[in-house]
Amino acid sequence: MTAKVGFSEMQVFVAVVTEGSFTAAAELLETDKARVSRIVQRIEEKLGARLLNRSTRRLGVTEVGRDYFERASSILAAAEAAETAVAQQSREPKGRLKITATPEFGTTRVDDWIAPYLRKWPKVTVEAVYSIRFVDIIHEGIDVAIRIGALQDSNLSARKLGEVTNGLYASPDYLMRAAPHRTVEDLKHHDLIMKTSSGRSSWTLVNGQATEKVSQTPRCALDNIVSAKNLTLSGLGIAQLPRYMAAPYVAEGVLVRVLPGSASIPMPVHAVFASTRYMDPKVRGFVDLCRDAFQDDSDAGQG
Repeated sequence: MTAKVGFSEMQVFVAVVTEGSFTAAAELLETDKARVSRIVQRIEEKLGARLLNRSTRRLGVTEVGRDYFERASSILAAAEAAETAVAQQSREPKGRLKITATPEFGTTRVDDWIAPYLRKWPKVTVEAVYSIRFVDIIHEGIDVAIRIGALQDSNLSARKLGEVTNGLYASPDYLMRAAPHRTVEDLKHHDLIMKTSSGRSSWTLVNGQATEKVSQTPRCALDNIVSAKNLTLSGLGIAQLPRYMAAPYVAEGVLVRVLPGSASIPMPVHAVFASTRYMDPKVRGFVDLCRDAFQDDSDAGQG
């Protein structure tokens, strides 16, 4: 059986080629030239091939040597990356984690993630910035941005956490005194509570392969989803609410799903962070917790 070349031997050979001489490689590795020369000779004997052409003036790399250098460099880089990744993951998260999201998603969802995150990692502090504007996470020192919808092309990294889907909901009190609601067409006979978007009030509903648009003057138009939920609970009419938001109220019996076969087009939710080779442990810990929270919602049916 052919003797195998060890990692330490590969490191010596790569250093020789990279530095261009046995002397420079020896200085880099803090050893002597004779030892470096012996190790390279041993590698050649193990492989049964000449890797270097030696002369008094210059050191040349053979074609086989160049191929071996490239492969050895890749192996050493992969080994270093594996060790660094494990070290990064094994470090305990600490320091300040600065996160951002929209005010609505931040107060209705991200807030629910911060408490368990801080309980799990006591050496971390959190600063949450909820803003309707598009936050530049690099220039504003943001560690994680939670973003809903299609992502813009950028040099940032992202991990999909899950999806948000809206359903139609109303209070039992409203439904008892309202017109029947068997189809989407029936909604025109109902009081609707709509969140406005760029001055427009409409819903796009999907039922299987069919897509229907609801566009009518709402009984109440609002600019945030929390107010829509509050007015729905008061019995004002039917609203389109995120399923994660409505689920607790459905469980309590104070909200009812209307037209359960119809829902909004799912919107992806991503955690976006600076594009770095390895994730900081505090960032990794928060992103993993967010992803698990979405999985829990899916398992529970989200209402």
